[in-house]
Amino acid sequence: MAKVRMGMVGGGKGAFIGGIHRMAAAMDGEIELVCGAFSSDPERSAQSGAMLYLEPERVYGDYRQMMSAEAALPADQRMQFVAIVTPNDLHFPVAEAALGAGFHVLSDKPATLSLAQALQLRERVRDSGLLYGLTHTYTGYPLVKEARERISRGELGKIRKVVVEYTQGWLADRQEDLGNKQASWRLNPAQAGVSSCMGDIGVHAANLAEYVSGLNITEVCADLSAFVEGRELDDDGSILLRLERGAKGVLMASQVCVGEENALSLRIYGENGGLEWRQQEPNTLWLKWADRPTEMLRTGGAYLGDLAGVNTRTPMGHPEGYLEAFANVYMAFTAQIRAHEAGSDKNLRSRDCPGIEEAVRGMNFIELAVTASGSDIKWHKFEQH
Repeated sequence: MAKVRMGMVGGGKGAFIGGIHRMAAAMDGEIELVCGAFSSDPERSAQSGAMLYLEPERVYGDYRQMMSAEAALPADQRMQFVAIVTPNDLHFPVAEAALGAGFHVLSDKPATLSLAQALQLRERVRDSGLLYGLTHTYTGYPLVKEARERISRGELGKIRKVVVEYTQGWLADRQEDLGNKQASWRLNPAQAGVSSCMGDIGVHAANLAEYVSGLNITEVCADLSAFVEGRELDDDGSILLRLERGAKGVLMASQVCVGEENALSLRIYGENGGLEWRQQEPNTLWLKWADRPTEMLRTGGAYLGDLAGVNTRTPMGHPEGYLEAFANVYMAFTAQIRAHEAGSDKNLRSRDCPGIEEAVRGMNFIELAVTASGSDIKWHKFEQH
């Protein structure tokens, strides 16, 4: 069985996230990077392709050229999907071009620059009959999947409270004035959209809360801030949540919490028990009970469920982290492609990949948080689209 052939748009020389994507894609030996348009600067794209040992004729000066040229190649040579690792403003046009040329799409989040674009993208995906995946990386951790399974089995009882936090400190000062490219585009509305903090990490927190709890957010009460003077977009936010079935929640996301790294954490409490997971110690899941001692579950344990099992690579005591979680998203999407091309039913792994509906919900959440924060009305309904 041949490797799945991947192209990439963005992620050239010096780009952080492009390297992460390539490492994740390569981890399990299922995917081969065959082409790319790595920069809007053709020379820089060519340099990046050379560093990745790609054939020069498969390294393109822009993504439109790449879609056209790849579509003209024989079916057994052309890329099968494209990974989009650009700033937010290019996510939609690149995805639209890829789908139009007959290629599956795996995109960084958020999927688009606006909710209106996300709705258009959903129509493009449906009309094309092709696959769309979104890199909500944190759903790839084995113990996040275990938490989801245990809640879905009812082990915690009816869910009452969801608390999710994602705090960083990297934007506590004006990094955008110090040549930090990540800071510059994430704080620029033209490239990032209506939000920096909520668009970058808050949406991850919201997705994680919904994924694990199995409950959709139904209403929000938001307070976003730009603490660092001169910024147009938020660098901090606190949101009260109402979720399905009467559950309540709190979401806090911040890029100005000095000293924090990537402190993503999730706590969920039901009528019978609670659980806790932290991204900086991802191989441990705590289960908490009123009538018996707290349990510590570990990645790789034989007592874990099937979904955690197929997303674990090493025996207990061998830590698996961010790259492995990222690779799990790639493996799930690869499984979808193989099932799609074989005309077969999806398997356990391929059914568990963030897709176009998560893309729409993510953009809906970002825009709703911004709208709610700027309003005197307390609660804002999370409309279904």
